[in-house]
Amino acid sequence: MNTKIIKILEVPISNVTMKEAVDIVDGFVKSDKMHKVYTPNPEIVMLARNNPKFMEVIKKADLVVPDGIGVVIGSRLQKGDKLPERVPGYDLVQNTMKQAVKEGYKYYFFGSKPGVAEQAAEKMRETYPGIQIVGTRDGYFKLEDEPAIIKDINESGANILLVALGAPKQETWIEEHQHLLPNVRVAIGVGGSLDGMAGIVKRAPLIYQKLGLEWFYRLMKQPSRFVRMLVLPQFLIEVLLYKGDRKK
Repeated sequence: MNTKIIKILEVPISNVTMKEAVDIVDGFVKSDKMHKVYTPNPEIVMLARNNPKFMEVIKKADLVVPDGIGVVIGSRLQKGDKLPERVPGYDLVQNTMKQAVKEGYKYYFFGSKPGVAEQAAEKMRETYPGIQIVGTRDGYFKLEDEPAIIKDINESGANILLVALGAPKQETWIEEHQHLLPNVRVAIGVGGSLDGMAGIVKRAPLIYQKLGLEWFYRLMKQPSRFVRMLVLPQFLIEVLLYKGDRKK
């Protein structure tokens, strides 16, 4: 990772604004090799902290942006540099799409339930006329299906691959298959973003987004998420208590 980073519970987070992240991705697309972009929230940071193999995958990324407000708050509980703002993976992708036609970006949507990637592609073509979404594939596959998936991605000519398999599967899949994808310049682990693009999952109103309270809005809409949300206070407590190295 070439950008300046801030370690949070040993997970390296790129110290970038949204605009800087978009510019970095643009540079990646124009390069001659694949770059990996991951978007951890506190839940993913905790997952990496407790899974050494996943931690190593995250450390090999070229850009790791703070998807959740909890990650930004975590940086502010530490000594040293602070993360300037959230860089949600969904918004990062949308911001690349705003310049996709001009820059010649070609997207492949891979993941989510059957039909979601196609629906997301249709919605994005309506939102960004002229955008090139050159292929889609759902995330329900067996090991023996992978050669056909790789072939389809390569033949599509995509230079940006969105992988929506959930963490840590999506990041691990990118790491293990990057050498088989010579045309892809940017692979992004996007979690549930395809569901959002398809309109299946509604984003929080803008005021909640600006206040960093999307998590609270989702909790109000889905009380069943309460147990998952308990990771946030646990994450913040661990950050406060952590005494390890916070520098690169």
